Amino acid sequence: VQLQAFGGGLVQAGGSLRLSCAASGRTFSSYAMGWFRQAPGKEREFVATISWSGAGTYYADSVKGRFTISRDNAKNTVFLHLRRLKPEDTAAYYCAARTIYTPSVGAEYDYWGQGTLVTVSS
Repeated sequence: VQLQAFGGGLVQAGGSLRLSCAASGRTFSSYAMGWFRQAPGKEREFVATISWSGAGTYYADSVKGRFTISRDNAKNTVFLHLRRLKPEDTAAYYCAARTIYTPSVGAEYDYWGQGTLVTVSS
């Protein structure tokens, strides 16, 4: 499966943004999807994951209550809605796919898309 994330941009602290990740291939609905981010000079970190049906979601503590992951299998798209943004949320955001939904920050993903940059100004 091929993935492409988009929707990043510049936003003020406290603002909102919605990221999208479009997937190619007919088997999108069978994959669990995840979002990760990498800030300048830092390692990539897990943000959120969602099961193939959308019934299961799991978030990093740093974004819980502010970010929401969702998916539309009919449109082969997974979303990440970012709310109450903080300057420390500034990063390149990546979407990824794996065959088994695993609500863990340490799960390995099989497919990765290119990132979309989110910049939060103070």
